[in-house]
Amino acid sequence: MIQEATRIQKVSEYYFSGKLKEISALRQQGRDIINLGIGSPDLSPDPIAIETLAGAAKMPSSHGYQSYIGVPELRDAIAGYMKKHYGQHFDPNTEILPLIGSKEGIMHITMAFVNPGDKVLVPNPGYPTYTSVTRLAEAEPVQYLLDESNAWNIDIAYLEKLPLDEIKLMWVNYPNMPTGAKGSRKDFEKLIALARKHHFLIVNDNPYGQLHEGTQFSIFQIEGAREVCLELNSLSKSHNMAGWRIGWLSGEFDYIRMVLRVKSNMDSGMFLPVQKAAAKMLQMNADWYEKLRGVYASRRKVAQLIMQTLGCSFQADQQGMFVWGKVPDSVKDVTVWTDEILEKAMVFITPGFIFGTAGNRYIRISLCSSEDILEEALRRIQNMETK
Repeated sequence: MIQEATRIQKVSEYYFSGKLKEISALRQQGRDIINLGIGSPDLSPDPIAIETLAGAAKMPSSHGYQSYIGVPELRDAIAGYMKKHYGQHFDPNTEILPLIGSKEGIMHITMAFVNPGDKVLVPNPGYPTYTSVTRLAEAEPVQYLLDESNAWNIDIAYLEKLPLDEIKLMWVNYPNMPTGAKGSRKDFEKLIALARKHHFLIVNDNPYGQLHEGTQFSIFQIEGAREVCLELNSLSKSHNMAGWRIGWLSGEFDYIRMVLRVKSNMDSGMFLPVQKAAAKMLQMNADWYEKLRGVYASRRKVAQLIMQTLGCSFQADQQGMFVWGKVPDSVKDVTVWTDEILEKAMVFITPGFIFGTAGNRYIRISLCSSEDILEEALRRIQNMETK
């Protein structure tokens, strides 16, 4: 037996990878499991994307290797999107890098900037991949706590007490997953000042912006951000294209060039029809996004009823494609409790521990199921509670 590399000894299989296999096995046994766990949109992109994909796939010239930096049509569409929705100009030739999903970008950015032994700030609760990729790079994740009492915003006073001169990279995710918080502009202004003072790079992971009401936020709207920031974005959540695997990185040319040195050694470009379809989706008008937000708003009401039925408390103003709730004090072990719900009601709900220790007393419900399915989950849980 060949010994595993030391770099994977501190990294477990991604939680949902194992859990989805468990749910699949239960379904094969004939059990009708409702999955309210993973945030995989059940909706489709606009028909124009599918038509574009199909049309381009019929072209003999579409099936070869593509550019490592994406086709001009896609880069131009991304630059147009950043200008339209965030008011930010980026050169599509030098300051935009299309990615095979933004998750790929997390790895590429880490490999481009982080050395073994470097320290990386990661949010708790937060997307688990920030921590696992840091460990794969043999660097040290340093957690910064987000707290409900602070509306899940960054505690700048806490950060100022850390040895920031030792930090190389900081992961930020607003609009936030899993909490649904939109974030504080004032906090970002202070955070960028800290990064400039202590010379660390901030990466804002921003795939949920279009799912939040109000003015869309980019970290580049803050003065001085381009000197110390990069921003990831994705079509997975905001355009119902999770399985298409397409996102992008934006930032100053020198930073983009460093990431490209990694990326160009890791893949051979994206399928051309996918790029063309993505370019079309990035040109959707405001009505398309408003309709999408309306669907999630209606679903959120049912998910909140599920939370109430389970005795959970939650912030009513959270947005996005999840509902994040605190479990009642009577629940001793949240993981055991969610497994009991899966067993008794055949409804899977994500335990918050997977997002870090600050999520230990929380659960997350995905809105990526129809209202009918959410209402059926509610009925099952209500019946479970009365048994």
